[in-house]
Amino acid sequence: MSAPVSIIIPTLNAVPSIGPTLAALVPGVADGLVREVVLADGGSTDAIEQVAEETGARMIEAEPGRGSQLRAGGMAARGDWLLFMHADTVLPADWPEAVARHIQRNADRAGYFRLHFDSERPYARWTEGWANIRSRVLKLPYGDQGLLVSRRVYEEIGGFQPMPLMEDVAIARALRGRMRCLGPAVITSAERYERDGYWRRGWRNWGCLGLYFMGVSPEKIAQIYRK
Repeated sequence: MSAPVSIIIPTLNAVPSIGPTLAALVPGVADGLVREVVLADGGSTDAIEQVAEETGARMIEAEPGRGSQLRAGGMAARGDWLLFMHADTVLPADWPEAVARHIQRNADRAGYFRLHFDSERPYARWTEGWANIRSRVLKLPYGDQGLLVSRRVYEEIGGFQPMPLMEDVAIARALRGRMRCLGPAVITSAERYERDGYWRRGWRNWGCLGLYFMGVSPEKIAQIYRK
């Protein structure tokens, strides 16, 4: 029986951050859980091809934009289960056990990880705390928390959509009622929050989420988000 999980990572000039992300996948490969790692690249100008070759990952070219890249990666993947991740998110040491347990017991449900930022600042704890509450109560985990889903369920809901923003919210809504927390926490880069400010970025994220629920197009929200 072949390893069941394809790991899909969208990349765009991700060489400086992707090393720990790929290194954390090794236990899953050793356990016979990971079938392949697919890097869905959106036009990088760094040495991502060399990284793919050296690590045994498979790189595909995709239209720029996380939604488009995730969709292309999902279409190219060959596993019965798909684990979508961000290039700056590091899985916890016990992730293979959590993923294997979910696969054995939850064929019709998707899974996500709790969030932990790689920062010691109190604002980081506050922000990740709210993110974990949002995930648990509203069933709206974001993309930096990972998404594990069977190919059958993924195709049933239509997969990721080629949206410029909010692609993770859209797929979480499509999976509403069919998601559960896998237990352990991924470690995600806090660089964007520390660069922009935790309060400013947090309020901007909540504002964009509110606009999306009000029916504003992802294209318009992306314009607002990038200002």
